[in-house]
Amino acid sequence: MFELAEPWTGGGPGPWILFVPVLWALAVFGVVTLLRRTAPRLGGPGRAFRGPRAAARDDAPTPLAVLGRRFAAGEIDEEEYWGRLSVLEEHFGAGPKGRTA
Repeated sequence: MFELAEPWTGGGPGPWILFVPVLWALAVFGVVTLLRRTAPRLGGPGRAFRGPRAAARDDAPTPLAVLGRRFAAGEIDEEEYWGRLSVLEEHFGAGPKGRTA
């Protein structure tokens, strides 16, 4: 029994027993690294890269913002603004909060 407890004295598995856990640790680390680099991000601090065209689309103003800018600039009157806003709300399902009509 003493020979199994002292692997460096000639009995037991020896220091090579540490080789298998190290291989498993490297395999798990490799799989986690591979998944983190290839899987799309669902949230968190960064965004997944979607290419240069997606970035250009993100900079475009929303239809509601364009409508608000046109109303503020005086290009359309209040009646036309509310009419177009109702159409956009039906289409996009979003609008200003707390509006009373």
